[in-house]
Amino acid sequence: MADTVLYEVSDGLATITLNRPEAMNALNVAAKVALRDAVRAAADDEAVRAVLLTAAGERAFCVGQDLKEHIGLLAADRENGSGQTMSTVREHYNPIVQAIAGAPKPVVAAVNGVAAGAGFGFALAADYRIVAETATFNTSFAGVALTADSGISWTLPRVIGPSRATDLLLFPRNISAQEAYELGIANRVVPGSELRAEAEKVARGLAQGPTVAYAALKESVAFGMSHSLEETLEKEDELQTRAGSSEDHAIAVRAFVNKEKPKYLGR
Repeated sequence: MADTVLYEVSDGLATITLNRPEAMNALNVAAKVALRDAVRAAADDEAVRAVLLTAAGERAFCVGQDLKEHIGLLAADRENGSGQTMSTVREHYNPIVQAIAGAPKPVVAAVNGVAAGAGFGFALAADYRIVAETATFNTSFAGVALTADSGISWTLPRVIGPSRATDLLLFPRNISAQEAYELGIANRVVPGSELRAEAEKVARGLAQGPTVAYAALKESVAFGMSHSLEETLEKEDELQTRAGSSEDHAIAVRAFVNKEKPKYLGR
């Protein structure tokens, strides 16, 4: 991966680190391409059983689009009439969110600072968010005369409800870590000095867990949010059959009977 995004796999955990702290981890084209490739690699790698998405520095998780680069790209669009700048949603943001949300393994976001715009969207796409007590969230889009992207128009209403989501989208403001916890945006709030260690502990624990079951749980929740009870019951039957035939299920049952701690294989 490029220097703008660091990628490391260790003991079943893929750690993806946004690495532009001098720019508050703003997303220029190079960072978007590298992040897209990293999350896709982690999602597709069978050796990876959990993903930790984090960022370098203390000020920001990700402030979204790099507006300094964006200004130049918009000017080039006006000169050549190409209109290519906004294709970044289709080429970069959408694939990143789809890979995070659709990964058949848990994704933990460690939010160390400001998460704004697409940065907020990426955090919401993760399955679990551990947030530093000094971090903030901001939708930001309306503040620069744009609409929502990075899946936030789908994820945010499902996390906090459509009325509150509309309020935060129409009237962007900083949401503190404590308010984010109260709204359900943050799953856990910790001191900034403890964030990385806590996030790694959670992510590594998930990396040692029953991966097939975790993938099924993610799929069932996503399915149930947009289908009827009857359809969801059928999906649960399908997914439970899959999980029940996994090696990890057999390991878990034997360990339970023998009063031992299971050692999962992730298959």
